[in-house]
Amino acid sequence: MTATILIVSIIFICLFGKWVLFVICCPYIIWKNRPSSKVVRDLSKSGDLPPAQIHSNPGLIKTLMHNIKRYLDGLTRYFDIQTGMIPSHNIRRFLYKYIFRVNIAKGAVIYYGTEIRNHSKLSIGRNTIIGDKAILDARNGIEIGDNVNFSTGVQIWTQQHAHRDPWFRCLSSPEYRVRIGDRAWIGPRVTILHSVSIGEGAVIAAGSVVTKDVAPFSIFAGIPARKIGDRNSDLKYELTESYVPFY
Repeated sequence: MTATILIVSIIFICLFGKWVLFVICCPYIIWKNRPSSKVVRDLSKSGDLPPAQIHSNPGLIKTLMHNIKRYLDGLTRYFDIQTGMIPSHNIRRFLYKYIFRVNIAKGAVIYYGTEIRNHSKLSIGRNTIIGDKAILDARNGIEIGDNVNFSTGVQIWTQQHAHRDPWFRCLSSPEYRVRIGDRAWIGPRVTILHSVSIGEGAVIAAGSVVTKDVAPFSIFAGIPARKIGDRNSDLKYELTESYVPFY
């Protein structure tokens, strides 16, 4: 009897242990993604100063609190990745919307394997499709319109290191927000860098790297992406709420 209980306990921990930990961490994740009016500073304008994280004798309490927060932040990233691999659209949507606080509109679909950074600064419009294995770095904000189609492996980055900075700090500013207009189509493996606005109905060809604004209904391709054509401006389609089950 004891051996049976032990085996069942081990199986339960292996199958569900991480989700028990997730439930324990939910209050912190919700608090971390609360609405905030905090202004993000552009560290590139702070002069030749050492990074803020370098302290001398910060004290036991501050060190302990810093380490606890560091591990909780790590768990938040871990559970974001685990959420992206849950084989259920409904469960993923519930967790993204109510635990991670993503602003996700009706009919939007986030496919398998998506990774999100700073969920509360991500806004996804009505009937928009986020393809599988996307990386959405919303640390400085990402706004995605209605009926937008992301193909597989799209990456959006709103923050980056300053390669000329002697301290290799991150460049960060509200101006680095990325905006994508209604009915834009972002092809497979496209990378979009910070401060970019992609206009309504624009098309970004597969494998492109977008470093500057894209005009509405234009077609961009290449590294860096450049205009190669125009799209029909009389777009009427609505992406449906249907999706591939589980995936």
